[in-house]
Amino acid sequence: MRIAVLKETASGEARVAVVPEVVQRFTKAGHRITVQRGAGLAAGSTDADYEKAGAQVVDSRAEALTGVELWPRVRRPMTAEIEEAPEGATLVSMLGIEPPEALLPALAARRLTLLGLERVPRITRAQSMDVLSSQATVAGYKAVLIGAAELGKLLPMLTTAAGTLVPARVLVLGAGVAGLQAIATARRLGAVVSGFDVRPAAREQVLSLGATFVGPEVDASAEAAGGYARAQTADEEARTRAALAAAIPQQDLLICTAQVPGRKAPILVDAATLATLRPGSVVVDLAAETGGNVEGTRAGERVVVGGVVILGPVQLAATVPLHASQMFARNVLTLVQHLSTKEGALKIDPEDEITKAMLIALEGQAPGGSGR
Repeated sequence: MRIAVLKETASGEARVAVVPEVVQRFTKAGHRITVQRGAGLAAGSTDADYEKAGAQVVDSRAEALTGVELWPRVRRPMTAEIEEAPEGATLVSMLGIEPPEALLPALAARRLTLLGLERVPRITRAQSMDVLSSQATVAGYKAVLIGAAELGKLLPMLTTAAGTLVPARVLVLGAGVAGLQAIATARRLGAVVSGFDVRPAAREQVLSLGATFVGPEVDASAEAAGGYARAQTADEEARTRAALAAAIPQQDLLICTAQVPGRKAPILVDAATLATLRPGSVVVDLAAETGGNVEGTRAGERVVVGGVVILGPVQLAATVPLHASQMFARNVLTLVQHLSTKEGALKIDPEDEITKAMLIALEGQAPGGSGR
């Protein structure tokens, strides 16, 4: 099949959907890859790298999309971009927090198929396609770095001629992929680290990384389908907040990652609890785009409340574009292999377990209904 790789147009987006390493794998499988000139530069991939891997590098978006069957993207396509796609093509991309139904009229007009990468089901055979996990790994790592850079103290304990510096204390709220990577990173940097999550399995993972677990006893029913945390009841939320309120005042850096798919992020740190942090403490709220885990978080902004710095970064993985793109591209490769026939043709089977979960539109039509 013919696959197009274009430069992402979203503001601040430096990642690219397919890197030269994956292009080489595609070309060996018989696929033809067309790359827009400069598509991978921000992610450390030159046009020469793509050509060496077997891609054809062209100057314009229109030329790159001519005759394309599959258009993998990092970010959700805008309506104007959908209108660029050849009729009948298939797009795969992350969808973001906005409802995908808004895209259906534009998709229908060109009979396009769209698969949402965040919707890869959490099953064993789809793990290597899971972009949420790969990009969360990057975000968890970078969250600790930006928090440490903002903090007015060093993370590790240091014994110097000027005396001993005590290590910083870091608490990570939410021990999913991003949270566990944040715990591991903070530990490597020498901080005293603790973690919290409502799921029993996450408690074990926190402890396995050498961190301390804080919070009330966790209930097995707190884990929903796919390994995500379910929304807590009012009583559970009250107990969680009480436990965290006791642990938070001792912390220097909070990393917040708790999210529930399809819902507003739970508030774990209210204004009263935030006020117990010492001035100079830092909060990095990775749930900022879905409302935040901390009262006062503003997506994409740096806020100071009572001397406490609250960072609400968005698309944090895009700030580490080289490795984020490598992992994203490998996820795309595995997905394309799943969607390809033995002859290398693209086959979208709406009854397949993986495809069905990801399908937003099939040839312009919403699954089970009309796209018009």
